[in-house]
Amino acid sequence: MDVIFENLSIGFATAITATNILWVFIGGLLGTVMGMLPGLGPATGVAILIPITYGMNPSTALITMCAVYYGAMFGGSRASIMINTPGDASAIVSCFDGYPMTKNGEAGAALAISAIASFIGGTIGMVFLVFLTGPIAAAALKFGPAEMFSLMLFALVATITLAEGSLLKGVIAMCIGFMLSTIGIDPLTGIIRFTFGVEELQDGIDFLVVMIGVYAICEVFKNYKNLDTKYSLDSRSIGKVWVSWAQFKKCIMPMLRSSPLGFFVGVLPGMGASIATFMSYAMEKNLSKTPEKFGKGAIEGLAAPEAANNSCAAGAMVPLLTLGIPGSGTTAVMLGALMMLGVRPGPILFSQFPEIAWGVIASILIGNIILVIINLPLAIPLVQLLKIPQRIMLPLILGMGFMGTYFLNYSSFDFILVMAFALGGYIFSKLEIPLPPLVLALILGGTTEQSFRNSMSLSDGSLAIFFQKPISVTLIVLAAVSLVYSLLKRRKYAS
Repeated sequence: MDVIFENLSIGFATAITATNILWVFIGGLLGTVMGMLPGLGPATGVAILIPITYGMNPSTALITMCAVYYGAMFGGSRASIMINTPGDASAIVSCFDGYPMTKNGEAGAALAISAIASFIGGTIGMVFLVFLTGPIAAAALKFGPAEMFSLMLFALVATITLAEGSLLKGVIAMCIGFMLSTIGIDPLTGIIRFTFGVEELQDGIDFLVVMIGVYAICEVFKNYKNLDTKYSLDSRSIGKVWVSWAQFKKCIMPMLRSSPLGFFVGVLPGMGASIATFMSYAMEKNLSKTPEKFGKGAIEGLAAPEAANNSCAAGAMVPLLTLGIPGSGTTAVMLGALMMLGVRPGPILFSQFPEIAWGVIASILIGNIILVIINLPLAIPLVQLLKIPQRIMLPLILGMGFMGTYFLNYSSFDFILVMAFALGGYIFSKLEIPLPPLVLALILGGTTEQSFRNSMSLSDGSLAIFFQKPISVTLIVLAAVSLVYSLLKRRKYAS
């Protein structure tokens, strides 16, 4: 326990500086806006706003990106509540009771409880994060090449099997991601691979170019038909943004139950906040004495998924910080950005750079407090942004995406790459091919390949090395169980 408090003191010493608090506020505000606008979401928001982290030290950059992440989680429900249009997939469940509350004249209470539940969920998630990251990071320090390869294998299989959609399409996306990760100079032999004579590809494909393309620029492609879309809302009908004690009492237990659920769902790679919110909503409806009110404006039906949503975001930070494995699409974008800054999240992060690791954890609590301050008093002005037409918003996203792309390497060739990946992301969306397996394989491809080759060198080419280590065997079994479970579930739904 003393070690935990000592680590937290290091974290708060980093987080509670004027610069970092300022960037938590800016990141949280921008994230709230990005999360609130339909179709963007946290991953796109972080990808678009990555340019603001250029020139920052790694701790401030990661703290800022986390603030954007949490801000987007706070803001996602605003559009769900006011116009019945979720800001991202994780906010779909908030439509079920959030919009009926608005129609019932309780928009102010809905906006308030979503902010309060998000704060409670994020805070509880932060507490779990504090107590779990240390032991996991310490255990991960004992990982050798075989254990690392098995861990990467489990993360990739889990992402494919736990995500929605076709298993085959997930495998296709993963294979494409792996192929992209092999482009450039082989780190072990120095041989140039798969560049096809293009000199600009010798250093490989920048993670962030792919992220900006498939997330930010792709959103412009997907929404170009909606340039004239305008959302009508009457802010005067919102009323006071607060909840009564009677309303809050209804939400206490749903929030306390959904927060741990959301956290542990977030820890699992590939699950995501959308699954956590659906699970929490189903749980509360089953436990409720009045399940017939759900879907008609039950305030606990809004509080539960909002708490699970933000707690899930904290859970997704566990594999990122301790193992260097992104637990969600948003943390994958963050991992790519950090690697560009020369910081590789993983177990050594806590021993070599404790001020970064624990500074981020401490900033989550500070960020949640700031986001409550932003989202309660400023709720009515913020929802006015929903009136901004797409013909203004989409060019802004496009401009920020191109600006971020150019500032990465100051290379015009990156414009070609980012447009190619934006087109690829658009085709993937039309074919319903999931992006997370591609992104994860691209980011982890180099580490996975290196771990496998090092394992083969240590065992003289024998695959038995992966079955001689208890941790490696456990991870392989978990990957197999995840795959079998997914196949059985899909067969059940098919029949």
